[in-house]
Amino acid sequence: MANPANPRIIRLEEGWNDEIKTKAIDVLEEMLDNGIKAGKTKMFAPKEYVAIYTTCYDMCTQRSPYNWSRDLYQRHGETIENYLTSTVLPALREKTGQNGPILLKELQSRWVNHQIMNKWLKKFFTYLDRYYVKHHSLPTLSQAGLKHFKTHIYDEMKRDATASILTLIDEERERMIIDKTLIKSIVELYESMGMGNLDAYTADLEAPLLDSTRDYYAKKRQEWIVSDSTPDYLIKAERALNEERLRVADYLNPASESKLLRVCKEEILKKVEMVLLEKEGSGCKVILANDKSEDLRRMFRLFSRLERGLNPMAAIVQSFISAIGNELINKRQARLDGGEKDKNDDPKFVKSLLELHDKYLGAIKADFNGHSLFQKALKDAFVEIVNRNVGQYTNAELMSTFCDRVLKSGGEKLSEAEVEDSLDRVVQLFSYLTEKDLFAEIYRNQLAKRLLNQRSASDDAEKMMIAKLKMQCGTHFTSKMEGMLGDLAVGSDQKSEFEAKMKQHKSSLDYTVQVLTTGFWPRYKPLEVALPPEMSKCMDVFKDWHDNKHAKRKLTWVFSLGNATVRAKFGNKFYDLQVSTLQAVALNTFNGGVAIGFEELAEKLNLEESILKPLMHSLSCGKYKVLTKTPASNKINTTDSFTANMRFSSNMRKIRIPMASLDASHNTKRVEEDRSIAIEAAIVRIMKARKTLQHQQLIAEVLSQLAFFKPNPKVIKRRIEALIDREYLERNSDNSNIYNYLA
Repeated sequence: MANPANPRIIRLEEGWNDEIKTKAIDVLEEMLDNGIKAGKTKMFAPKEYVAIYTTCYDMCTQRSPYNWSRDLYQRHGETIENYLTSTVLPALREKTGQNGPILLKELQSRWVNHQIMNKWLKKFFTYLDRYYVKHHSLPTLSQAGLKHFKTHIYDEMKRDATASILTLIDEERERMIIDKTLIKSIVELYESMGMGNLDAYTADLEAPLLDSTRDYYAKKRQEWIVSDSTPDYLIKAERALNEERLRVADYLNPASESKLLRVCKEEILKKVEMVLLEKEGSGCKVILANDKSEDLRRMFRLFSRLERGLNPMAAIVQSFISAIGNELINKRQARLDGGEKDKNDDPKFVKSLLELHDKYLGAIKADFNGHSLFQKALKDAFVEIVNRNVGQYTNAELMSTFCDRVLKSGGEKLSEAEVEDSLDRVVQLFSYLTEKDLFAEIYRNQLAKRLLNQRSASDDAEKMMIAKLKMQCGTHFTSKMEGMLGDLAVGSDQKSEFEAKMKQHKSSLDYTVQVLTTGFWPRYKPLEVALPPEMSKCMDVFKDWHDNKHAKRKLTWVFSLGNATVRAKFGNKFYDLQVSTLQAVALNTFNGGVAIGFEELAEKLNLEESILKPLMHSLSCGKYKVLTKTPASNKINTTDSFTANMRFSSNMRKIRIPMASLDASHNTKRVEEDRSIAIEAAIVRIMKARKTLQHQQLIAEVLSQLAFFKPNPKVIKRRIEALIDREYLERNSDNSNIYNYLA
């Protein structure tokens, strides 16, 4: 037995040649070159491995000078180096120049063998790794093995390997079948050569791949742009981008994805974006015109990948929508030029604008994911369209009149849901108007007529429309309209109270009064018409009752807004004529079949010519001619005379006789006055906060504050001058272009 106190010393050459090299290294190299012998399941049985490990352990733990750790570490490296240079490198050189897969398969096989060799040598020399390598801060056995492979194999073969990989990738791009698993294993080799980072992969494979990809798609771009339409080009471009993304997932490092896709996008999208968008016969405008939603969605998806890639597309969308909108306006102009009467009621035109807006609002939501750039494009296009007026009436008035048709009884025949939908759509158009205050003035006048003439189809619909305008523009915008509805609600309570009072006075008339608050309602021209005694008596009764109830309120009578039902007898038949108060007073003068001349009638009724002419026209020249005019014509002259038309006959018992409005749909002068007040208020507000301000800055701030209209800077300048005259502001003594606020 060996004496444990004096263990046998293992000499270097003895241990290396007789044990380690013979029983481990030579056997390992033999198996790597020729495979494991038949009947053997493992490269080294446990007993074989333990024996070799023990020899290495003993040689590393002997006392100096017989501690062979340094020598074994050196011979570990030499063993790997010798095998790589004498066996692996010649085999690879032999395959160089043959087709790509042959070289790559050999490289794959040799790389797998090297990993096996590295693993077993690390196992045999584990003790070196644990103590000697750690103590002397040397590369681990695995690191040393990788470095040798990199130095002797990788550095020489990487150029040919990379070229082979790039060839295979190009073949796959051309729809050929390649061995993806083979490429993936070689990519892992490149990654391993970075020793913990991707430097080798990035420099030796990724960089050439990006250059190769750029060249490949530059050629494809030139082919596709000549042969394909824009939609077909984009189909190919999207397919290419998806394939490159899958290529990275299949066998490249994930870090390459963003770089590879960036190169592809630059080559096949960025460099030809404007060419594709403006391509004749198939560009963006053509796709929009043909409603090709799928092509639009693809175009949006692809160009959204580019930095600022959607800007040119959004500009084209805006230009396209503007062009269609202007075409609709030009058609309206052509109708007017062709002799069609210009009216403030053009539902066909307003509906065409609503349909256009609905269509492209839907397209922006569905095809462009509601992207803010395209929403802005739609807004800018419709700001241009909606604020371009042709003919006598502005688009603001046409839109307000369309609302009037929807909301009044006898107008558009719509269900509640359709009314709400129509109002929603009009309010969307309204939001693009720069003259919102003009719309408000016109809408308020039409609302007043609907309410006072009992022509409103639904109180709920009226409230709903006002709520929508309030949400769009704020409380200030709709306060007067809400006040009008409030007046009618309060008025209904007062009506029932007055009716009880009237029963005490025996009157042949059924008489009611609607009291309105002056500040809420439009201004109406006061008329001093000569009323029949019975009407005057009723007015006096109401005035006494009202003055007792509201001593500090002043009543002003507005006869042009009143209405009446007149019982008329023509021949043996009775009719109920639904007329205005003025028409009723005029008809009353013709009782008994008298004939009255125009001037005599004007004197009797105390009415001006401008009021009496439309009044008499409605009774003698309209659909229901209850008066006969002499001489007969469709125009009223001051020389005409009138009498009751005893031959009048109608199948209906109740007849409504409309009359042209005596008040304009809006008072332009009043709108201008309100604007002047708003501009001055904004100027004072700004100057009070800023104290001192330069002219251009003040103009800019005023424009930014005015939400309901956009005044001309010259108008703002005139209001500044007016405020200086009234000593709200003064010019700076040193610089006349600067204003100071005067407290």
